[in-house]
Amino acid sequence: MVPTQNLRVRETVRLLSPKQLKALLPVSGRAHDTVVDGRKQVSMILDGQDKRLLVVVGPCSIHDRSSAIEYATRLDHLKERLKEQLCIIMRVYFEKPRTTLGWKGLINDPFLNGSYDIENGLKTARELLIHINAMGLPVATEFLDPYMPQYLDDLVAWAAIGARTTESQTHREMASALSMPVGFKNATDGSLQIAIDAMIAAQSPHSFLGMDGDGYTAIVRSLGVTHGHVVLRGGKDRPNYEPEFVNAAVEALRKASLRDKLMVDCSHANSGKNHENQVHIFQSVIAQRKAGNLALASVMLESHLHEGRQNLGNDPSSLKYGVSITDSCISWETTEELLIKAAEAEKARA
Repeated sequence: MVPTQNLRVRETVRLLSPKQLKALLPVSGRAHDTVVDGRKQVSMILDGQDKRLLVVVGPCSIHDRSSAIEYATRLDHLKERLKEQLCIIMRVYFEKPRTTLGWKGLINDPFLNGSYDIENGLKTARELLIHINAMGLPVATEFLDPYMPQYLDDLVAWAAIGARTTESQTHREMASALSMPVGFKNATDGSLQIAIDAMIAAQSPHSFLGMDGDGYTAIVRSLGVTHGHVVLRGGKDRPNYEPEFVNAAVEALRKASLRDKLMVDCSHANSGKNHENQVHIFQSVIAQRKAGNLALASVMLESHLHEGRQNLGNDPSSLKYGVSITDSCISWETTEELLIKAAEAEKARA
């Protein structure tokens, strides 16, 4: 009989189950407390009970454990210093959606060499999340693969659904089952309605195909996410962080009877992928809050130890330490300066 299935599949390799990974790398007490407290703080900010500014900040993507830990150590110290005015969460992204081709993140290719050792990537990612949370620093990530939450979501305080996947039914259903607050980005063309539709869909219960803790295909029956919100990241034609766009977004959310708290992503289409533009956008958010617009409850920055970006190339050992291999980032020095000034502005506003 002529085969009709798996004609384009070269190989299938079984992974360890989520339960096995968690047994291998269990959550410490300190890390667990950090996750719980981080989620609580974010939820209170989105509910308007906590007037601090939520700041999600960190590398565009994690590709090197050492530089990630150094960055986390610096950020944790700054978090403690500014905790009265800012709720700081580290951006720890392991999955990267690609428009065409390219490195798809540390989980997919942890050795940066095309070996695609996904099991090793999962172990590295989980170990790093445990380490950072054990410092007392909550983490944020984007969930791209719908199976990934079973492996990692017990360690995440805030999650994003990206611009390329906000319209996806699969990701809306996945978001309805997530255990933490979730930000939905507007579409790559700038459409806000897609993010609003995603929020409505994800806050409702769903039944969908997924995976259980033992790695078996299962029917997942979700309750709906309780703390969803919109992330303004700009579009093809223009940015959308300025007051006219923020006010229009708030009005649209209220009309849809949704939470009117927003996050501005200072990178991506808002910055035109120029990392230096993040500074002006961040300052605009702070100025709008100072003027009384507390619907702007949160902001995101792409930041690393050193500014700019570099190409991955064929020799990972030649990469510069602490420099992004995906989107350009602002430097640690610029990040520190921005967050200190933001805290001062928040203190004066209060």
